[in-house]
Amino acid sequence: MSASTKLSTSVKALSFLALENKPKNSTEIADAVGINASKLRRLLSLLGKAGIVKSDSGMLGGFTLNKPPNQIHLQEIYCAIEDRKAFYLNVNDDNSKKNSHSQKVNYFFLNLFSDIQVEIENKMTDITLKNILDKIN
Repeated sequence: MSASTKLSTSVKALSFLALENKPKNSTEIADAVGINASKLRRLLSLLGKAGIVKSDSGMLGGFTLNKPPNQIHLQEIYCAIEDRKAFYLNVNDDNSKKNSHSQKVNYFFLNLFSDIQVEIENKMTDITLKNILDKIN
């Protein structure tokens, strides 16, 4: 699953939980979001480890938000589900010689991607789950 798909799916699931305001099991969330329940459980597990959601077992158990939507930032969600940055370039696989034209181009993109990543994460820090809910409702 791509980074943008994982982020979008996670936000859909969290939005569903915020609107439902009661525990929901992974099958209910998956049905509402339109994703396979096992893929969703992997995302919910990552979100749980980050403290964004919590799960309670038992008959009335399920997943709920661990904090209010206005305290859940898009950047926090992104960092919880991603093990790689949005813009990534693996220069270790490049067999070009040091200081070659190819290597210089790689370093140009490394610096560019680093700057873009910082801008993206700063922008996502300013957006909360509540902001998203307000915009779509």
